Amino acid sequence: MKATDKAADKAAAADPKLSDFLCFAVYSANLAFGKAYKPILEQLGLTYTQYITIVALWEEDNQTVGSLGEKLFLESNTLTPILKKLEAMGYVERQRDPEDERQVRVSLTRSGRRLREKRLEGSLADATGLAPDEFARLQKAVATLRNNLIRSVRPGG
Repeated sequence: MKATDKAADKAAAADPKLSDFLCFAVYSANLAFGKAYKPILEQLGLTYTQYITIVALWEEDNQTVGSLGEKLFLESNTLTPILKKLEAMGYVERQRDPEDERQVRVSLTRSGRRLREKRLEGSLADATGLAPDEFARLQKAVATLRNNLIRSVRPGG
């Protein structure tokens, strides 16, 4: 490498462009996902957060609010209003756990289970333009990135 190349590399590192930031790439991809999901979710009358809450319940019904929050990376003070809204819409039921009154359990109603028939995910996977193996690799890489970042900010992480 020539001295001028090294100087250019140092200058680029000292003056990074927005497009060089991984965090911006992830952030802007998240915004693009929101735009792609919006027309589909509007048909259902759901927000993205409400939708992923229902998806988590399709995966495992009758969960505690705490376990659901862990899966969704949401605190209970964020999740509770979402659950109240979904309950008012007739998609979920919340009940105190008879074995532990401190716990609230969340279950899908028949209407909540029926939403699964809409099959939203396929058309959005197609919208990414990724082949199935690329899609799976990217999803795994992003999940690893998320987990590493969470671990790095935990006390003792």
